[in-house]
Amino acid sequence: MPGEFDLIRRHFSRPAMHTALAGGDDAALVVPRPDMQLAVSTDMLVAGTHFFADTDPTDLGWKALAVNVSDLAAMGAEPRWAFLALALPAADDAWLAAFADGFYACAEAFGVDLAGGDTTRGPLNLCVTVVGEAPAGQAVTRAGARPGDELWVSGRPGRAALGLWALRDGLALSGEGRARCLAALHRPQPRVALGLALRGLASAMLDVSDGLIGDLGHILEGSRCGAQIETAALPLENLLDCGAPHDAALRALLSGGDDYELLFTATAARHADIAALADRLDLPLHCIGQLNDRPGEMLLRAADGSLQPPQMTGYDHFA
Repeated sequence: MPGEFDLIRRHFSRPAMHTALAGGDDAALVVPRPDMQLAVSTDMLVAGTHFFADTDPTDLGWKALAVNVSDLAAMGAEPRWAFLALALPAADDAWLAAFADGFYACAEAFGVDLAGGDTTRGPLNLCVTVVGEAPAGQAVTRAGARPGDELWVSGRPGRAALGLWALRDGLALSGEGRARCLAALHRPQPRVALGLALRGLASAMLDVSDGLIGDLGHILEGSRCGAQIETAALPLENLLDCGAPHDAALRALLSGGDDYELLFTATAARHADIAALADRLDLPLHCIGQLNDRPGEMLLRAADGSLQPPQMTGYDHFA
């Protein structure tokens, strides 16, 4: 059976692109570019909580890095370095080879060096720390939104939740729709290009990991605003096209997590600029509401004009 350091050398020692010293020592040596601030984020993926134990390891390798890269995209930061800590029940060489292939595929796609990490024996747990760069003072936080700003969301939120419910609960989806939803669940696409393009356009931003409603609450808290969501503007059609019933589609879009789309605000004066950005990136961007001066208030406006608070919440690990 291969030992710990043999496993690391075999599967996680590939050439680095922009790291002075990556792996094999007590610490990595990285060199930030001039006039840049570092953005750092850490996430864990735990078997049985974040993924099924029998998830394809190549997909899992991709996702372990992608969900962290998404955090940098949400700050308008460019990903540069990653650190990987693995708790493994056993030294399964074939599993690790497939996991490493997925991890490095994501790293190559987004220009990330694996700069170091650790392994240990234990219940399957993947912890990734990512480090990125943003020009000093230009990172987008959750605290910059103002009353009157428009609320936007990228892509096709809700697909990942439908994919999860199809696997876990037997939700019936169309054949092609099921494939699209499972791809969204297993291979999320961090919106790095969008996040970089929104520097100077977005007033506040985050990525949707725990459900749109729950994550919007973080922007409202950080920016001391309220929000009104226009139900008619929500991009439900792409979920209905996957074969989801209307109620499931609405629940997936508003409270389903794991999308890693960007939720952001911008002044109404920049509406045309953001619409043009959608065309340039070939990525749907949906204006779904507006912020107001009632801190913490969140209301959904139905087609008949009635207003009511959402009857669902985002994901909470300890709720």
